[in-house]
Amino acid sequence: MAGVTDASYRQLIKRLAPGVVVYSEFLSTDALAYSGKKTMAMMHFDPVRERPFIVQVFGKKPEHFLAAAKVIEQMGADGIDINMGCPAAKVVSSCHGSALIRSPELAAELVHAAVRAVSIPVSVKTRLGWESAETLLPFCLRLVEAGASCLAVHGRRFVDKFTGKADWGPIYALKKALPQVTIIGNGDITSAQDALEKIGNLDGVMVGRGTIGNPWLLRDICDAFAGEGVHATQETLSFAQKIPFILEHCTLAVETKGERKGMLEMRKHLAHYVRGIEGAKELRARLVRVETLADARKILEPLAA
Repeated sequence: MAGVTDASYRQLIKRLAPGVVVYSEFLSTDALAYSGKKTMAMMHFDPVRERPFIVQVFGKKPEHFLAAAKVIEQMGADGIDINMGCPAAKVVSSCHGSALIRSPELAAELVHAAVRAVSIPVSVKTRLGWESAETLLPFCLRLVEAGASCLAVHGRRFVDKFTGKADWGPIYALKKALPQVTIIGNGDITSAQDALEKIGNLDGVMVGRGTIGNPWLLRDICDAFAGEGVHATQETLSFAQKIPFILEHCTLAVETKGERKGMLEMRKHLAHYVRGIEGAKELRARLVRVETLADARKILEPLAA
């Protein structure tokens, strides 16, 4: 998730749920191939706090995938994930993300370029299809033949964007057709119960938007899969009890990006953390203006339990 899963967020997630596999924000292979300063900085990770760490990339040029894959492996990542699912207009209009569903030969060529460049696993994140889920199996077969070792599938077509309800049926059918391939489902997981009900015959679940403002969701899911029962930390923890975690997130943001940039980027997270609580509007108005860690502490610490 661009603008969300930076190093500070990933480290917070790993502290809450050590068993989770974390992904980078999606990064341009064009920029990585030319060692773009901003993109290289976005790829930075803590090898102690964040493993297993997967770098997600997007692009359309095989030669840049080959070069970018080598850079990613050299910096120590545990895997590469190719985004073939993003439906954003500016991404698709450049033949990136979901647009590759309509170009299976190019999609397979990109996977092959990355696979032949590195020894770490290469996976793909995609959708059910462009307009129909009937293309999912043949498209994924091409990717597997090209060397993809894992497929994460969002249960919507491109034309659905993020509307309607995610359909996991075609994902279960894909796993049945490709039992030897690791298949992960994604879409509309907002609770541990959702994860338990939806995993079916799949090898795992991927959660993105459901964690925004609720990183505890991943801990709940891990506990549920470990047989420790279904919890709902988001509901059982009061806002006062969440404040130490929120301030820890702020601290990590400052440690990884410096105080000014870190706190500016924390504003969107702070706005989500207060969603739904009493007095959220007034508190949000104050939090989206914080400039320093001390500003955040001054607002939040008086509210802590």
